[in-house]
This record gives sequence, structure tokens and C-alpha cells, in this order.
Amino acid sequence: MTSDKKPHERFYDDVKLGDEGITPEITVTKEMIRTYADLTGDHTPVHVDEEFANASHFGSIVAHGLFGLALADGLKTQGTLQFPPGASLGWNWDFLRPIRVDDRLHVKYRIDAMRITKKPGWGIVNLASELINQSGEVVQKGEHKLMILRRPGA
Repeated sequence: MTSDKKPHERFYDDVKLGDEGITPEITVTKEMIRTYADLTGDHTPVHVDEEFANASHFGSIVAHGLFGLALADGLKTQGTLQFPPGASLGWNWDFLRPIRVDDRLHVKYRIDAMRITKKPGWGIVNLASELINQSGEVVQKGEHKLMILRRPGA
């Protein structure tokens, strides 16, 4: 098996409990939130209607909760701890604070659990992750379970 592994990608056998990663930052725009609303069909007024959102308990337009999860997942593909393509096995995710227009977000994540699978050539890692805004506040957090490749011959 040949590998197109990038220098920053690691196989299951290359990582250990506690290994950490951090992602670049992204700035949330009103256009991103509207595009997400169009993509998903979720046009709840607090996400797309400024007058409604400004009068709400949020005081402004806020992003969809799942928008934050999608950003967190995408940002991890640009982070300092990456794996060759495998399979996402699920998420356990909490929405703690609203995500607002102009928020600058990044993700900190670490390997919180790991085990070898019964399927030869694969391992499972749980990534404890935090989506953090420009003020250092955790706006969302949770765990992502990933099945990743083992080093060939392991």
C-alpha cells in the first residue's frame, strides 16, 4: 500500500493519549450563516432575519449550532494533528454559547481515548475538541470518534 501521507498526518500507531492539535482561525460572516441556512433549509429567523434576531434574547443574528460543529470538523482537517482518511464514527457535542457574526473561531483538540479495532489495519481515537472564540470562550465542545488507519504491517 502506498501512502500519500503528509508530514503532519499520523497513523494510529504514531499517536498516544494526550497528543494535541490546534487549527487555524476562521472569521464567521453573515454570508456564511446565510449560505448554511440555504444549504440546510433551516431559515429560522434568529439566523437570517436581522430585525427578528436583534429583538431576540441573542440581540443579533447567530449561527446555527450545527454550523459550529461543521466548522469545527472542517477546521480539524487543517490542524496540526491530522490522520490519513478514515471514517467518522460519531459525535457527542454541546452548544454552550452563541456564535455571532465576526467571531473568530479555532479548535483545540486532543486524543482522549484510543483502541485497536477488530478490523485489521484500523484503530479508533476519540478527539476531545473545543471550538473557541476570539475572547478565549469555549462556544462548543465535545468528542469526535474516528476510525483511522494503522501503520502498514502493524
